[in-house]
Amino acid sequence: MLPELTAEEIERYARHIVLRDVGGVGQRKLKAARVCVVGAGGLGAPLLLYLAAAGVGEIHVIDDDVVSASNLQRQVLFGENHIGRPKVEAAEEVLRNLNPHARVVGHRLRLDAGNVRELIGACDVVADGSDNFDTRYIVSDACFYAKKTLVTAAVGQFDGSLTTLKPFETGPEGLPNPTYRCLFPQKPPPGSLPTCAEAGVLGALTGMVGSLMALEIVREIVGFGQSMVGRLALFDLMTMRFETIAYAWDEDNPLNGRKASAERA
Repeated sequence: MLPELTAEEIERYARHIVLRDVGGVGQRKLKAARVCVVGAGGLGAPLLLYLAAAGVGEIHVIDDDVVSASNLQRQVLFGENHIGRPKVEAAEEVLRNLNPHARVVGHRLRLDAGNVRELIGACDVVADGSDNFDTRYIVSDACFYAKKTLVTAAVGQFDGSLTTLKPFETGPEGLPNPTYRCLFPQKPPPGSLPTCAEAGVLGALTGMVGSLMALEIVREIVGFGQSMVGRLALFDLMTMRFETIAYAWDEDNPLNGRKASAERA
């Protein structure tokens, strides 16, 4: 049963509630939702702000880092007064001030294969804004086994991408939805891609992609429009080119491919 909205919440979320495709029921779904955000960095910072502002009832933040001066160029969740403080601690403070109706739970630790299932277990939707492929594979695999919707995104210097994954469900043609490993079968070799510190990144790009992650999470919770499942959005800011490409289930993928499914049967 969905929670009711208080008079204060009805006023706060009025611009959502008057939207025909959101309405009071959609806002109550947001209030009931629990979202887990992996990484409070360039993508996580704007994402967290918009999740809290949107009225998501419970937000879990996973990050083991502290705020540094070099973060402030793009991580708009933080200010000068947060330098040196744990990111999850600063995030809790800022988000509670932004929306006291949102329950914020900080996890100051590094997500790994040993703790990922426990961390995402209490959530309905997971957002991966991490900056390395090891974490992305760990999170996507765990979401598959735990049957959690995953919104994942990445950015380069002037480009970005975003998709939604529900590989535990079946698509309209009767085939399983694709996994992250259908899209990226192999991790790049260590050191083959420069880090953000090495290559740099445009701050406004992370703001745009992080905000789009928030949009897709709200879409999945409320249920409006067309999901990004099986579709990859690509953004090229050098040419201001935006496109969406389709990708499909790979029957040889190790999660829900034919061989893997037969072994679990």
